[in-house]
Formats: sequence, structure tokens, C-alpha cells
Amino acid sequence: MSDPANRPVGRRTFVLGSAAAAGTAALSGPLAGRASAAGFGWSDDGSDYVVDTGASLVLKVSKTNGDLTSLVYKGTEYQGYGGKNSHVESGLGTSTVTIRQSGSTILVSVAHGTLKHYYAARSGENNVYLWTDKADDSVSATRYIVRVKAGMFLNDEPDSYTYAPTTIEASDVFRKSDGQTRSKHYSRLRVADYDYVGWSTGSAGLWMVRSNHEKASGGPFYRSLLRHQSADGGGLYEILHYGENQTEAQRFGLQGPYVIAFTDGGAPSSALYHATMDTSWADSLGISGYVAASGRGRVAGVGITGRDMASPYTVGLADPAAQYWGSARVSDGYFSIGGVLPGTYALTVFKGELAVLTSSVTVTAGATTTLNTLAIPSSNDPSNASAIWRIGDWNGSPSGFKNADLMTYAHPSDVRAASWTGNVVVGSGTETSAFPCYLWKDVNSGVAVYFRLTAAQAAAAHTLRIGVTTAYANGRPQVVVNDTWTSAVPSPPAQPGTRSLTVGSYRGNNHTFTYSVPASAWLTDTGAYNTLKIYVASGSGSTSFLSAGTSIDAIDLLI
Repeated sequence: MSDPANRPVGRRTFVLGSAAAAGTAALSGPLAGRASAAGFGWSDDGSDYVVDTGASLVLKVSKTNGDLTSLVYKGTEYQGYGGKNSHVESGLGTSTVTIRQSGSTILVSVAHGTLKHYYAARSGENNVYLWTDKADDSVSATRYIVRVKAGMFLNDEPDSYTYAPTTIEASDVFRKSDGQTRSKHYSRLRVADYDYVGWSTGSAGLWMVRSNHEKASGGPFYRSLLRHQSADGGGLYEILHYGENQTEAQRFGLQGPYVIAFTDGGAPSSALYHATMDTSWADSLGISGYVAASGRGRVAGVGITGRDMASPYTVGLADPAAQYWGSARVSDGYFSIGGVLPGTYALTVFKGELAVLTSSVTVTAGATTTLNTLAIPSSNDPSNASAIWRIGDWNGSPSGFKNADLMTYAHPSDVRAASWTGNVVVGSGTETSAFPCYLWKDVNSGVAVYFRLTAAQAAAAHTLRIGVTTAYANGRPQVVVNDTWTSAVPSPPAQPGTRSLTVGSYRGNNHTFTYSVPASAWLTDTGAYNTLKIYVASGSGSTSFLSAGTSIDAIDLLI
């Protein structure tokens, strides 16, 4: 089973691009080649500002509310989904909308209370650059959605197709007649896994190129809406802040640029992969909250020691105002994170998605902060502890467990899911793949693990560890050994209070539960199997897959 944190997407056109330097990747030059700019300019048709890029794209922005009301590429209208426009959140309402041209750039500015939003068009480009500056929570702006007319593109990613005959959860998870489930939540990908999403007919492509997410929340492993299709049309998203299974407070400030890009069918240009944001053409536009490259710094690490060479490592920077990340080089752990706003950040080294080292670093404008080799203490990686047996790998995700891969793009009730119940035998070689990635109070609480101990092992007390990655409704594990010894119910760790396990996300706050099992709990017959039963304890939650539950990272019994 492939790792849900690094799930391959194959040769699909809906998601393309490497995100190896996702925290620093941004735009460096145009995403599509410049064309003749003979028609470049703007006009006022009374209700909208009409912008001609001078290439093959003409767009319209409402003078009343700042909605994007039209996207005509090579004479074909793409905007329009269920009679709705493209806009911030579900539309801002009455706003102050202005337009001006500055050389080869036309900027449309939208002001709605404390929120400011911008559209920029560059002469000869088939792109729309967007920024959103959210100063506070007076407007619940969490996304920008490009609404695309039905029938423009094939539905080549069916798991996010939101039209199905039966609603099975809330108003956003559906079941088809064949038992497969669909939801706009089922994006499969973490933020670090993609640079852009979209569609292509082979002769025309429409893409949403994400920003560096410095003002978003949740870090590099967060999942949220990316795109969906329904009978009414499709949507491409840039999520500025999303509350579902969110682990961090909302950050405020300027988010962007993110880009609506049209192409002749191919992916956006290789300029997307440049490691440094280069939008110097926007430096003088007066965008609220904009910080030019000269006002940013860089963090570079010589290397990281104490790594598990079989695992990928990511370095993250975060403070209440911004977040960034970058991959550590496999050979030596070198990393470089650029385009960082000045400040003092918590620096976290992740093995997979598990934090194994934390420190702090200060970034100053126009300078590189160089860090000496970071050493991960052996005790910080739970995999280094000697264990009698272990199920799964301590990597901060349920990778390898039963149904783990499927759960990033399907509901647990999906017909494609293997049975959520069943026993697990240590030593069978299938311990991990047989153990369910999620446990629910109403569904599979009491999963049994069978294992043998030597006489010496059975004569001693041992520590049992259960690592979890998130929980729903305060679900946490309580264990029973050989039906004679029962652990106390542990206190619930801090976890997001929204849905998680049913909307494609296992990423919450990693936590390890430990249980001191006395020697008296073990069987003394070395030929007999000891039985460990893991239950879900909680008085919260609803029923079935919305009962209290938790996601598993690893389980082991220490020597």
C-alpha cells in the first residue's frame, strides 16, 4: 500500500508539478509565454471593468462587488457555475472597486471593509494574478474559487465529483449507486504535494497556481479543497484559511500571488518551480501588505544528522504571522528556505510528518541565516526505542495501515474499503496492513492484537505505546490485556474539533499514549498468544463513522 502522505497521482493532468521546495516555490516570471500585446488595455462597460491582456484572455470584474464575472480565452467563455461568479469566499457583497494601469500591468483593487483583494493582468500573458489581504475576521474570507462552466473539461478526477444520488454525511459527502463515495473534500494531496491544479482538454488548459501559503495555516501536510466538478460545473480553489481539521489559528495579512492561468493545454511553465518569489513588477503597485523580495530573508541549514535514511525530512518555519517549509536533501539534510518575512520562527524538523526536533531561528530582511548542522537526538525518534514488536512506522501518518491510502480520497463507508474489523497477529508479516488506519467507537472498537512473549519478557512489566495523528470527538485508546488488565482512560490531547476522518484528513496533532502494563497481565505460557484489545473511549461523537474515533501512527511494546 502506498503512503497516504506521498500518494502518487500518476499521469493525470489535473495535478501537475513537483513541490520539493513547496514552502518557497512561487512565481518567477510569466506562467505562459507572452503573446502579441496589441490589444492590451481596459475599458468600462458600465457594470464591469473589462481587461484585455493583449494575448488570448479577456476578463471582467464587477464594479459593484469585485466578482470575476467573465473569463474569455480564445473567444470561449469559461466562467460560470450554477449562475455564480468567481470570487472571494461566496462573494463579498457591495465593495469599492477601482482600476488603474501601471506600464504593462493593469490592477483592479477591491475594498470590502478591512479586506482588500486584487486582480492583476500583465500585457501579453494569459494569466490573472490575485492577492487577498485579510486584516481580521470581520469577513469570513477563507478561499478564492474559480467557477467554471459545465462541460468545459472532462471529469478526470472522479473522487471529487460532487454530484451523486445519495447524501451520506452533512451536505457534502455523497454515495453513488455502485457504493463509491464522492466529496469536494477528497483532494488526495497535502499542500506540499502540489503546485497547481486544473484541467486540460489537450488544446486548452485552465489552472489554479497556488501561492506560497505563507499566510495560510496548517503547515506543509495540511489537506483542503483543491477542485471539484458537479453537474453544474467545476471549481478551482485557493484556500486562504480552512477550518476543517485545522491545527493552527488563522493567520492574517496578504496572501498571494496565486494565479488563474490559461494555456494551450500544457501545464504552466517551468517558471513555477523557481525557488524564490520574483514578482518585482508588482513592487510599485501599492498592494496592501506587499513585501518585496528585498524585505525578505532566507534560512539555510548545513545539514541534519540523526536521520532515518529511509524517511523523507521536511523543515518547517512558523510563527503567528507566517509559515514556510522546505525539503531536506536526502544525502546530508541540507535545506534552504527563501522568501521569508523577517521575524523569529519556531523551526521544526519532521520525519515524514512527525516532529523530531524543534528550535528557533531569526530571519532578517536581505540576509541569509545559516544554521550549523542540526542533530536529532536519538530519543526524539520513537522508532529508535527497542521494541518486542512494532506495528507501523513512527512517521506521523497512518501509512501502511489498512485503508490508509484510500482515506485521503474516499469516505470510510466506501465500497472500496476493506473491512474495518478483523484481528491482527504479530509475526504474521501482515501486522500493519491488517490493522485499520482508523478506529471508531461505533465501528471497530476492540480490535485485537495477538502476540507471544518469551518467559523472560512475560516476567517483566512493559510499556505499550500507541501513536495517533488526529482524533474526532475526543476519541482516544483504552487498552485491555488478556481480558484481565484494563488501562485507565487517558486524557484526550488537544485535537481539532471538526470532522477529519471522514473528509480525507488524518492530519491533526500527533500524540503518543503510553501504558505501563504490569508483569501480572501477561500469560506465562510461552506457547500461548497474549491478547491486546484496543478500544475507543469517549462520551462524545455521534454514531457510526461520526462516532468518536482516532487515526493510528504506530503501536509498539517496548522491551
